[in-house]
Amino acid sequence: MPRAVAINVGANTNAPGVRGPIYPDGRFEFVPIPEESPTGETVPTYADLDLDTQLPEGAADAPVHLDPEFAEYPECEAYTYGDPHGVKARPLLDLREGDYALFYATLTTRGTPERDWISPEWGAYLVGQFRLARDPVAGDAYPDLPADERRRFRNNAHVKREEFDAAVLLAGDDEESGLYETAVPLSSPEQGATANRLVTDLSSDSGKGPWWRRPMKFGEPETAELLELVADGDE
Repeated sequence: MPRAVAINVGANTNAPGVRGPIYPDGRFEFVPIPEESPTGETVPTYADLDLDTQLPEGAADAPVHLDPEFAEYPECEAYTYGDPHGVKARPLLDLREGDYALFYATLTTRGTPERDWISPEWGAYLVGQFRLARDPVAGDAYPDLPADERRRFRNNAHVKREEFDAAVLLAGDDEESGLYETAVPLSSPEQGATANRLVTDLSSDSGKGPWWRRPMKFGEPETAELLELVADGDE
């Protein structure tokens, strides 16, 4: 049975200054963070993504850090993710082929919610997943991969940086990876900063403090229950 790790990704109030929206019916728009490191090749800008989200003034021409990469998302071609930070890389490196990397984002509530699980103002929500197509690749092992295996990661934001800096690289299976149609709540319906039972009962996280910034581990039975909820579209 597979295990899972959920990590925070996407735009926030620090970078670029706004969160992506969650709409009244539970759909959402995923917005990446800006690219803040020099790149060795041209990367997309926010304008290239044709977003519905209202960005801060002047942000349209800013380059984006398009990570995780979802094949169905603008300017993407595969399912890849890289991270330079040990706090995220370490639990991800413990995963194996067939396990899941789950991605969650903080989203701002737009309009009057039609779904009773949408938090007022903002909340944390699962927005996508990878079913790992191979074991995670440690950053220091990436240069020694055969050329055809490195090619899978050619469009990843960390590979495009002037200095490759990923401590881990993930590759998702084409059939069981992707952005969700409907977000899956991790926050309570009463308040975005309050974790719901998916965090407090199923994950390794206590739900105390700024839990929405931390990686969360899910064991085998917990992952199975979580994936059933994802398939149902809500809790």
